[in-house]
Amino acid sequence: MKQAEHGGQIFAVARRRGVPPETILDFSASINPLGPAPAVKEAIIGALKRIVHYPDSTASELQHALATEHHLDPEQIVVGNGSTELIYLLPRLIAKPSWRRALIVAPPFAEYARALQNADWHVDYFTLSADDGFALHLERLQHRLQAGYDLLVLANPGNPTGQLYPREEIERLIELASAAGITTVVDEAFMDFCPTESVIRCTLRQRQLVVLRSLTKFHAIPGLRLGYAAATPALAAHLATLREPWSINVLAQAAGMAALAATSHQAATLALISRERAVLSTALARLAGITVYPGAANYLLLQLPAGCNGRDLAQHLEEQCILIRTCSSFPGLDDSFVRVAIRTAAENARLLAALTAYFSHK
Repeated sequence: MKQAEHGGQIFAVARRRGVPPETILDFSASINPLGPAPAVKEAIIGALKRIVHYPDSTASELQHALATEHHLDPEQIVVGNGSTELIYLLPRLIAKPSWRRALIVAPPFAEYARALQNADWHVDYFTLSADDGFALHLERLQHRLQAGYDLLVLANPGNPTGQLYPREEIERLIELASAAGITTVVDEAFMDFCPTESVIRCTLRQRQLVVLRSLTKFHAIPGLRLGYAAATPALAAHLATLREPWSINVLAQAAGMAALAATSHQAATLALISRERAVLSTALARLAGITVYPGAANYLLLQLPAGCNGRDLAQHLEEQCILIRTCSSFPGLDDSFVRVAIRTAAENARLLAALTAYFSHK
C-alpha cells in the first residue's frame, strides 16, 4: 500500500532545502501555535529521572485524570501512543470471522482506511460534497448503512474540512448505526477547540461506540505521541488488551498530566484560535477566487481559483520556507483544495503576504 501523505514534514523539508528546521513556518500541521504550556515543559524535565524505569503500562494516573475530566469511569478510558495507535487497533475490536466492511465518511484522515485495509477489511466511502459545505445528510447516510457494514468511522470536526457537526446530529447518527448493528468510531482529535459538541459522554450508554481523542494537537506535543479512547468498560477493556506493553512513555504521561491541569493555557489557546481564525478566514476570502470553508478547529480548508493547482502553490511557498497541506490525497477532494493551520497573528500575516503576492501574478 502506498505510504499515506501527511502534513508536518518539517524535518524532511529542512533537509531537502538545506536549512534549519526552526526556519520553516509550518501551516501544514494543525498544532497549537502557542506551543505546550510552560508547566508541560517543566513536567517533562522533571520526569527525566523516571526514564530509567519502565513506564506504567496502563498510564493509570493519566487514565484517571482523563476520566475525571470527562466525568467518566476510569475503566472507560484507554490511553495510547497517539490516537493513531488506537486507530490501528480498532480493526481487531470486532471479532467476526467473515468478510468485514467499514464505511468511512469522507474526506477523511488517511490512516482510517490504511489501518482497516492492513487488517483485510473492505473499505467504502460516504463522500460529502463541498457544494453544500460538507453537510452530513443523515437520511442518505442511513440508507447507505443498510448495505451492511460492521464499522462506521467519521471525524468531528472533520479533517480536513473543519466542519463541525452538532452533538445532537452525531448522537442521532450513532443511534442509527447501533440500530443496524454497526459500531461507530467518532474521531474527536480536534474537539478540544470546540468541546461543547463532544459525544464522549455517550459512551456511558452506547455499547457500540468508540470516541477517539488526541492530546497532541491542542496541547502541542505531537513529538511525544499521546491520545486516548473512550468506550464502555467492556469495549475499553478489550481495546486495552490489544495494545503493546509500555507504549506510552514516562515523559508523555507526565506531559499529559500537566497539560490537563494547565487551564489558563487552554483558555489562552481558545481565545487566540477563535480570534485568529476569524481574521485569517476574512483575509483569505478577500483573495480573488479563493473559497474559504468555515472551520471550528485550528485549520481552514481552502479551494483555490479555477486553474490553480495546490501542489504548484505548495511548492512555491516551500521555496519561501512556508508549508501548507495539499489535499488531493484525501478521498473526495482534488488538487484545487489546500488546508492551512491557524497560527499567530504575525505568522498568519506572513502567509497572507506570500499568498497575496502569488495570486497577484495569476
